Amino acid sequence: MKQEFLSSKTLSAPVNVTWEITGRCNLNCRHCLSAGTAQAHAGDLSLEQCRRFIDHLNRIRVFQVNIGGGEPLLREDLLEILDYCHLKGIVTCISTNGVMLDNELAKKLARMPLTYVQISIDGATPETNDRIRGEGSYARALQGVECLTRQGLRNLSINTVVLRVNFREIHELYRLARFYGAKTRLSRFRPAGRAREAWQEYHLTKQQILELSAYLSEYKDVLTGDSFFSITAEDRKNLGLNMCGAAKMTCCVAPDGSVYPCAFLQESYFYAGNVLEQPLEEIWRRAGSFNLLRSLKKEACTACPRFDLCHGGCPAVAFFLKQELDCPDPECIRQISEQE
Repeated sequence: MKQEFLSSKTLSAPVNVTWEITGRCNLNCRHCLSAGTAQAHAGDLSLEQCRRFIDHLNRIRVFQVNIGGGEPLLREDLLEILDYCHLKGIVTCISTNGVMLDNELAKKLARMPLTYVQISIDGATPETNDRIRGEGSYARALQGVECLTRQGLRNLSINTVVLRVNFREIHELYRLARFYGAKTRLSRFRPAGRAREAWQEYHLTKQQILELSAYLSEYKDVLTGDSFFSITAEDRKNLGLNMCGAAKMTCCVAPDGSVYPCAFLQESYFYAGNVLEQPLEEIWRRAGSFNLLRSLKKEACTACPRFDLCHGGCPAVAFFLKQELDCPDPECIRQISEQE
């Protein structure tokens, strides 16, 4: 799908939209992003409102929708939402805790070629995972993985938020994913939502950040999206985005239709509008918070030899840890290396 440009650098619409279709969840994870924001939202969009929104995404040529929550499988109309996206040619990626998956649901998802499924597991053992995500969640998530592989779903990944307490289990999780024919995806721990309360306990040490960078260089088949561009080495330069895509390539839509630059910036300061009140295309073009991020210049980073690899890193981490958007990513590998 071809995207037009608002200017020489700004797309006329996002390529990818993160859509949190419900604020409800059946787990109570200690590092949950959504738990800190769900109470501020007025409720979920109805199925008809979802269909109208999908119609609009199709008109503005959004290529992919990442469907999350809360727990998206709690919506009884999830399959109808997916079917309608696929009818319009929109690729979907479901981010789920996996505990509600059974053979019947897995069979239906496996028959949807435009659907990717990402199951969250945050430890290679029940002890580690369940301490983070809740008692019994490891066994039930793994059962969900087994259901999907049994039914032949091809586009499956296991996602792990890399934390101080599960860092030594990353490779075991990689081996677990390979055993099931799934891909490994590592996500960065960022201090948004409830994660702010767990930041001191869970954020990586400097040594772990350095080791993670080396690990990603060794295992280039590990997916990271744009999570870790602040520690990306030259040898992974072409494997993903090398800069923040918020308001440039992507944005986030909350359960009630509220729009933000990304899932990690769901603060009133970054509120951009609501899709029930104005089209996403208009919000994308005119929102002040979006234009703020597009014009953001991290002057302290421009002279850095790593600038082309990360472009200053993640603004969300800078915002929550330094109360600034234009400062370097606090977990920048160059700064960490110089401090060692």
